[in-house]
Order: sequence, then structure tokens, then C-alpha cells
Amino acid sequence: MHPQAPRRTTHAYGTPVNRLVYDRWGQFGRPVVLLHGLLYDRTMWWPVAAELGNTCSVLAVDLPGHGESAPRGDYDLSILTSDLAVLINRLDLHRAPVLVGHGESALLAEAFAAEYATKAVLTVDEPPDDLPETVEQHLATADLDAVPEPYRQFAVPRRDVALLHSYRSWFGKKKRDRTVSRAGFPHLSAPVSFATNLRSLI
Repeated sequence: MHPQAPRRTTHAYGTPVNRLVYDRWGQFGRPVVLLHGLLYDRTMWWPVAAELGNTCSVLAVDLPGHGESAPRGDYDLSILTSDLAVLINRLDLHRAPVLVGHGESALLAEAFAAEYATKAVLTVDEPPDDLPETVEQHLATADLDAVPEPYRQFAVPRRDVALLHSYRSWFGKKKRDRTVSRAGFPHLSAPVSFATNLRSLI
């Protein structure tokens, strides 16, 4: 008899003011932290997390103001980086995490790695250097046609321009030499392959 894949459980960390809600799969092994892009939520990582099975402890976190995490008055990148470090540390897994950042969360994953012990960082669909002014401009970079129909339910954005603009402080601090391509959601286009590639970093 083969072992069953770990079931997803949902948790909340912090006070009502800075609460972060996350899903967890697995209780042991290296932490793998999955971070969604702006206007989406943690459910975009469910297919990949389920594929990772018992090989690690997977966390899919809602950014502040997204999903079930509380909105904040201050979305400063360094504060959220610190909050994420405390959340990971309280799991008592005693291993440096692998961080996976989709879209704008690539900036959060990179900021975390600059401050805290990290096994690896994987970024997907990295953002441009400046935040778009409108939700339509933001969504125009997303190629949902590449996502098979059964997985599109995991990439439903909020059309909230105020939420989008609340993250403006993340941008414009440091220009990176890179080419930004159209976002194809590879973790939803082929979750099995994505999970296989991610295991090589664990």
C-alpha cells in the first residue's frame, strides 16, 4: 500500500491586524514556501502543493489583503519579510526554506533570501520594474490561455485597483537587468512538471 499524500490544512498566524493565512501540506522535511502574485491568492499553488506529496512541508501563504489574510495600513516589504521569517521559524523544522515567488512575490522571495538563511529561490513570471496603474494593465500580462481549463479556477484575480496600488512601495527601489516575458503560469500549465523541477531544489 502506497502512502497517501498529505492533506491540506489551513492556519492563521499573527494578530487581527497583521494576520497571515496559509495552507500547509506535510509536517516534516524542508519548508517550501509558495507565494502568489498580486491580485491572486494562495489557491493558485494547490495543484503543485498536492503533487509535492510527503517530500517536504509546503506552505502556500496569502499576501496581506489577499484571500483570507488581513489588509494592512503598511505593506512595507521589509516588514512582510520579517513576518514571513517568524511564521517559518515557528514551524520548528530547523531547515532553511525554499521560496517560490510568482509575479510580484518574486520581490518578496528575493528580499527574504537577502536577509535570512534560504536553501533556494525560484521565481516565476517576474514583474516589471514598475507597478501598472490599472488592474487591466496588470492582467494584460497574464496569459491564462496557457492554463488548462480545469486549473483556471486557481488563477482568478481580484479586480481591486486600491489593493494593487497598496503594494507600490515594493517597486522602483532597484532596477534589475532582465527581460520580462508574458506571464504563462507554468505552475498551473503543468503542475506535475513544475513540482518535479521544484523537488530538485529541496
